[in-house]
Amino acid sequence: MVPHRPVSLVLSYQYPGKYAFTVLAGAVESDPALADVKLFFPRERETLLATLKERHDAGDTVVAAWSFYSASFAASAEELAWVRERLEGRFVLCIAGGVHATAEPLQTLQAGFDLIAIGEGEHSLRELLGRVQRGEEPRDTHGVAHLKDGKLVQHGRGEGVKLDDFPPFAARNAMFGAIEITRGCIYACRFCQTPFMSKARFRHRSVANVAHWARELRRSGRRDIRFITPTSMSYGTGDETMNLAAVEELLAAVREAMAPDGRIYYGTFPSEVRPEHVTPEALAVLKRYVHNDNLIIGGQSGSERILQSTRRGHDVETVVRATRLAVEGGFVPNVDFILGLPGEEADDVAATVALMERLAELGARVHGHTFMPLPGTPFRDAPPGRVDAETQTKLDRLASQGRLYGHWKQQVALAEGIAQRRRPRAG
Repeated sequence: MVPHRPVSLVLSYQYPGKYAFTVLAGAVESDPALADVKLFFPRERETLLATLKERHDAGDTVVAAWSFYSASFAASAEELAWVRERLEGRFVLCIAGGVHATAEPLQTLQAGFDLIAIGEGEHSLRELLGRVQRGEEPRDTHGVAHLKDGKLVQHGRGEGVKLDDFPPFAARNAMFGAIEITRGCIYACRFCQTPFMSKARFRHRSVANVAHWARELRRSGRRDIRFITPTSMSYGTGDETMNLAAVEELLAAVREAMAPDGRIYYGTFPSEVRPEHVTPEALAVLKRYVHNDNLIIGGQSGSERILQSTRRGHDVETVVRATRLAVEGGFVPNVDFILGLPGEEADDVAATVALMERLAELGARVHGHTFMPLPGTPFRDAPPGRVDAETQTKLDRLASQGRLYGHWKQQVALAEGIAQRRRPRAG
């Protein structure tokens, strides 16, 4: 029997990567073969560096991990460089994963990471840590990529998982979080990385499994429960229809698991609602079970032409109807919009601002984003989103009235950075 080397896995546990790491830490924790792997979740870079040094000096083989979206790639790469400069000769295996690493493997590796995961990471991370324990070559792990003589070497793609086979968080390490109930999305909006990362189909966690982990969450002393899903009212279905019986079964089971004073948050971040799914019947189900008084609804544009070109799958009037129904149903609708979408002309921008103002008058709050040309999406080569001065003035007026919120101003610079870093397509 090959003796196991002591291994420490140190996760740079920062937003937004912490959502992925909560799941991946659960995958490691639940594997009996990795029972001796020690997990650490530093939230600040100084603590991250101190933990890496401490575990190395204690004799462990240390694996440091980052997970990031394209918008946070630059910050993660800068943190990696900062850490490496201060390790003072200590060897730490630095790995990365997430949608950006999957979409831009060469760029991510050239930033200084030793290995990256391509695709979903549960199986790949387990295999990689097992190899490290046994003193085997981690670069041979299925689903990872590395550089050899400056060229990309890739060992397949991490396989998609059945959600019931893995816990949604690392309970033994007290790293609880929202429960992922659906992975993948059939809608495949052209600006979104989710279908690229997890395929354009739904995979749902079963009601019984969700209820089990809800009980674990409640036993830990947590009172609130939230869910991760790209479209919350699609639970239990494989297509565009709603299965309200499945949604109600889920929420009823969770309420029983979280009793007596648990609070359920569903249809709010990070589990938004598509506008065509805001119906009187759906709102009645939510009203019976949830504690949130707001709904996050994806509107994205006030232009019919842009909604069609982005393949949103709904029209403007559906967004207006959803807003009215939500207000009548006792919810505050928070409607997402993306500014500067590809192909927008002055009339499209004006239509979007007008719809924002109309929805605000109906009682909604508007959440503004600036379009980012995300790697892996059909719009990866589009110009970064911009907000012209006249539109900016109108948005500032809405914001001053408390009707508009969001980071659209900061995202202008992020969008520019993503565009500057992108590489030509191969071939």
